[in-house]
Amino acid sequence: QVQLVESGGGLAQPGGSLRLTCAASGFTFENYNMNWYRQAPGKQRELVAFITSDGGFSNYVPSVRGRFTVSRDNAKNILYLQMNSLKPEDTAVYMCQTTKEHRNYWGQGTQVTVSS
Repeated sequence: QVQLVESGGGLAQPGGSLRLTCAASGFTFENYNMNWYRQAPGKQRELVAFITSDGGFSNYVPSVRGRFTVSRDNAKNILYLQMNSLKPEDTAVYMCQTTKEHRNYWGQGTQVTVSS
């Protein structure tokens, strides 16, 4: 079965960096586009970054463009989100997601807190 497991979250200071990892299993990872979402307390879930199956194209929500970079290692079945110049408003639970055969799959999420 499809499994997505995030890690790498934690506490960072404003201006700091974190790298999130999403380990994928149970499907042919290299064939699927992947997304990073986040959800802050009291707010709607937000699509943060998208990457195509071959990693050749990515896109970002404007609030993170230029600070976050999504990438993937199809040989290792891992999705990454490098987050630089973190801001307090980046505080949220971050989740990786994919759609396979019209069904959405989500990881359990990893908490990112940006605070001094």
